[in-house]
Order: sequence, then C-alpha cells, then structure tokens
Amino acid sequence: MIKSQNNTTKRHKLTTRLWHWVNALCLLALVMSGLTIFNAHPRLYWGEYGSSDDYAWAAVGSSQTLGYVRLGETKIETTGFIGNWRDSNGEIQTWAFPSWATIPSYYSLAEGRRWHFFFAWIFSVGLAFFMIRSMFNRHVQEDLHISRAEWRPSNILRDVRNHLRLRFHEVSSVNIYNILQKFSYVGVIFILLPLMIFTGLAMSPAMDANWPWLTDIFGGRQSARSIHFIGMSLLLLFFIVHMITLLLAGPFKQTWAMITGGKREDSDHA
Repeated sequence: MIKSQNNTTKRHKLTTRLWHWVNALCLLALVMSGLTIFNAHPRLYWGEYGSSDDYAWAAVGSSQTLGYVRLGETKIETTGFIGNWRDSNGEIQTWAFPSWATIPSYYSLAEGRRWHFFFAWIFSVGLAFFMIRSMFNRHVQEDLHISRAEWRPSNILRDVRNHLRLRFHEVSSVNIYNILQKFSYVGVIFILLPLMIFTGLAMSPAMDANWPWLTDIFGGRQSARSIHFIGMSLLLLFFIVHMITLLLAGPFKQTWAMITGGKREDSDHA
C-alpha cells in the first residue's frame, strides 16, 4: 500500500535569500564604482600593457559634439548617453559613462577604487560562504544538480520552446529550477563570479608583485582588465534577462518568495 504525505518546505533557503540580496547590493555598487574606474581610461587592450598610443579593441570616445563606442573597427554613436552627455546643470560632459551610472556621481578615481574594493571584499567573502554553505545544506545537490535526463537535447529544446511561449516553471514543482535556469545559475555562480574575482586580483599591483602567475594565466594585466569588463557585461545581460523573466512570471509572487522563502510542496511516498 502506498501512502502519500505532503510536506510544505521553503522554496528558497535562508542562506540563499540572504546571499541573493547582499549579492544584488554588492553587484550594483561594484558595477557603478567599476564604471568610475573605467572612466579614467575608457579603452581596453589585450596583453600586458596598453596606453593611448596602442591599439584598443574597444574604446569609448568623446568630443564636445560626439560620443561613441568603438568595437574593433565598428563605431556606434552614443551621443547623449555615453561619451558625450549633459549633466544635471545642462552642461556637456565627455566622461565615458554619465554621473547617474557611477559611484561616486562625480569623477574621482580614488573614491571609485575605495567603493569598488570595499564591496569586492564583501562580495568575495559572501560568495565563498554561500558556496560552502550550499554544499552542506544540499542546495547545490538538490536544486542545481543537472541530471542525465535534463542533459537530453529534447529536454533542453522543450524548455527553450516553453520560454519562447512565456511558459515558465511552476513554483509548486519539486524541481524549483528548470534546465535553462540551472545552466545560467551554475555558470554565473561557479564560473563567471569567480572569474570576476580572480581577474580583479590580477589587476592589482600588489597581487601582481606577489602572485605574478595569476596575471600570466590571463595573458597579462590588460587582458585581465578586458576579461573583467566582458564579465561585467555578461552579468548585466544576466540581470536584464533575469528581470524580464521575473516580470513575465509574476514579479510580486517571485520577489516575495525570495524575501520570505516561499513554499514548495514535496510529496513523500512510503
């Protein structure tokens, strides 16, 4: 005889919720202070060295009448938004990124670095504790583990089609993440975020002096800086997609679940 018993459990564990919101705050501060640092020299290179006379694979340019972003040989005009924009007083500024997108809101490389390093430490320590805790509370094994059946192309294609049709994962499902969510979360948490930390360390003169091998891994300090910037762009893309799916799936219910933990119905069979 089979008996079924339903137990209501939290959809999101406390450590996951705390890390989610602390991480969101840290990433916001890191991106905005990082843009302040980028404003000091808005050009990206590959290799160990780079200066205004060297070829940059990406750059933000500006003049009194024009703002643009250049990727390779492709130039995109961004007047009014990036490179050339008006401040709150109506005056034209030619920093790469506008004041509303940076911390502090005025140009100060020293203060931008202080903000960046402060939140980088909080972010790094939080990520380390989250990874360790997720192993012990089985968040990784139970919620993020990708089973052999989920790796099937038919399953992945079905999930892609469901997303294109705006059919999202049911909150009451035992498996709280679908395959696309697992791919993105595992990629961000265990690959992209650690990559951001190590490329950030590789750009530090102190770390370069003590751990020169770290810089060599990324092909030089300028390469580490380029990878760091690309990683930031991917995190912003992840955030945008995350917010779009959140709005389409029901923002109030999903956000409340991330605050309170939500509820998940697990069926135990005996």
